[in-house]
Amino acid sequence: MKRLLKGGRVVDPVNGRDGIFDVLIDGDRIAQVGTNLSTDGAEVINIPSGQVVCPGLIDMHVHLREPGQEHKETVATGVASAVAGGFTAVACMPNTRPVNDNAGVTRLILQKAAEASLARVYPIGAVSRGQKGEELADIAELKEAGCVAVTDDGLPIATALLARRALEYTSMFNMPVIEHCEDQTLKGDGVAHEGPVAASLGLRGIPGVAEAITAGRDILLAEMTGGHIHIAHMSAWTTIEAVRQGKSRGVKVTCEVCPHHFTLTDDLLAAPVAYDTNTKMNPPLREARDRDAMIAGIVDGTVDVISTDHAPHHYDEKNVEFDRAPFGIVGLETAVSITLDKLVHTGLITLTRMVELMSVNPARILNVPGGSLAVGEPADITVLALELPVTVDKTRLVSKSKNTPYHGWSFKGGVAATIVGGRTVYENPHAGHR
Repeated sequence: MKRLLKGGRVVDPVNGRDGIFDVLIDGDRIAQVGTNLSTDGAEVINIPSGQVVCPGLIDMHVHLREPGQEHKETVATGVASAVAGGFTAVACMPNTRPVNDNAGVTRLILQKAAEASLARVYPIGAVSRGQKGEELADIAELKEAGCVAVTDDGLPIATALLARRALEYTSMFNMPVIEHCEDQTLKGDGVAHEGPVAASLGLRGIPGVAEAITAGRDILLAEMTGGHIHIAHMSAWTTIEAVRQGKSRGVKVTCEVCPHHFTLTDDLLAAPVAYDTNTKMNPPLREARDRDAMIAGIVDGTVDVISTDHAPHHYDEKNVEFDRAPFGIVGLETAVSITLDKLVHTGLITLTRMVELMSVNPARILNVPGGSLAVGEPADITVLALELPVTVDKTRLVSKSKNTPYHGWSFKGGVAATIVGGRTVYENPHAGHR
């Protein structure tokens, strides 16, 4: 079946397009991009004026929780949340129960994703068996089963030797090692950023250098081995300096920043509601200097990716004392609106740069299809409504969990529709897509 997306503003950085074009989809592929394309034999979808057609967004850092923690999220509810947030593909972390350190778990995740038939799912395998930091998982087996990267996310790679071996091994498969940077001895039992706010609330602190120390170690190891290290959910100004220096030396280092780390600070722990566990994440919300450094890195090109670190938790798990609550917030359904409102509409970045950060670069780093509307590419497309007013209502989130610090916040811009393999898998009734 042919479908013609007519009259939208196409933003396709890989192919140098930013203008009004038609996009013809034939089956599950892009067949043609041009002006005044023939409508013969095609279902015509008129894109309202001002809406943007871009390569499908890819979130390379999500937690789908299945297997083992289905009370928080399942693959099916996670991908439903993803397409509602404009993401045509997600890469899911291995800290499931059991850990995704073998082909059996990888295949289960892929089977669940196929059954859901919404967003594409790219599993990420564990670096170490059971994420115990003692011995490498069988990375070749994980790669063959469908994993696109490895990480011990939730934990750092335990030792420099293990990180070295992981980088050496993955370089043979052209896979990145994704690192949750955190010196465990400095983190200790900390629950919030180490600073005046945590001190005033009596919360144990996690210093920013706990992140930067591990990042520095792994950047040096990537330089030594020639492997590719990707720094996950970066939050500290000292970390981005380490990345910047590594890039200047030609090290294969890439990095990502989450919307909460370029919009929020640890002041939120104290007000408007003190000890709100929806402000508890790891790495923690940090000071204004750190937040501003993340924005600067996004603007100057140091940051490669905006990801969400979508970390769903059940209400009962979060509804406890701050010290006892798990780290993490949901992010799939708020990322686009936050990025449009806080970065694009403020003039800090262009739409082209946003598409690079949320589509082109994730596809490149993970070596997966996407990031382009070239002829023959998969018809994975996100349609953005730049002027759409969006107010976050946690009770209306598609995700199984509702743990967001953005409840009640209003933003300018959102998702009009999400198309995966030529099928419209999400349509926003408020965006006037047809």
